[in-house]
Amino acid sequence: MHVFENPVFCALDTTSVDQAVNWTRALKGHVGGVKIGLEFFYAHGRSGYQAIAREGVPIFLDLKLHDIPNTVAGGLRALMLLDPVPAIVNVHCSGGSAMMRAAADAVDGRAKLIGVTILTSLSDADIVEAGFTADKDTADHARALAHLAQTAGLDGVVCSPHDVAGIKHATSSQFLTIVPGIRPAGTDAGDQKRIATPGSAIQAGADILVIGRAITGADDPAAAAHAITRDVETARG
Repeated sequence: MHVFENPVFCALDTTSVDQAVNWTRALKGHVGGVKIGLEFFYAHGRSGYQAIAREGVPIFLDLKLHDIPNTVAGGLRALMLLDPVPAIVNVHCSGGSAMMRAAADAVDGRAKLIGVTILTSLSDADIVEAGFTADKDTADHARALAHLAQTAGLDGVVCSPHDVAGIKHATSSQFLTIVPGIRPAGTDAGDQKRIATPGSAIQAGADILVIGRAITGADDPAAAAHAITRDVETARG
C-alpha cells in the first residue's frame, strides 16, 4: 500500500496566497498533495499555511530545518501546533544524528519526518567544493546520509531520482524517498542538475515526486498534473 495513492506533490513556488490557493483548488483530485517552502512560509507564516490547508489537501512543509538539536526540536514542536499538522516536514541530514533524533522526538509520529540528503541542484564538483570528501560522489554521500537518517528514526529522505535505487538498497523498502528534480520529457531542467522523468523516477522506486514549474507553469495546470499522474500510473503498472 502506498503512503499516498497519488504520489505527485505540486510545489507552490510563489509568495502570493491567492495564487497558491488558486493552484491548490485547481489541482485537487489531480495531485496527492502540495508543497510549500521557504519563499511562501517566510512571507505568510501560519496564516498562509492555513489558507492552503483549508483546501483539504495534504501539505509538505518544506523548510529544511538545520541547527543545533534543541533549536530544531523547538521549531518542529511549534510546527506541530499547526492545524492540521503538515503531512510531511523535513530537516537536513547533515545536521547530524543527534539533531535528527531530537527532531524525531519532537514530531513524535504526527507527521512524516524526512531528511534532505544532497540537493538536486548540486553536482559532484559542487559537493567537493562544499567540503565533502572527493573520494565519494553525490550518490555515495546520499546513501550514507540516508542510512544515518534511518538510524536516527526518520521516515525517509529527500533525494535525487538518481539516488533512489541505492538508498532503497541501503535502507529498506518502507523508508520513503521523496524526489524533486522531476521534469516531464521535453521540459526545461531549470536550476536542477540531476533530474529524471516522472515515470523513470517511479520505476527507480521513488515514493513521492515533487513537481513545480512543469505543472504551475502550464497553461492548464490541472491537465498537466493529470498527464503526469497517468505517466506515474503506467510506470507503477
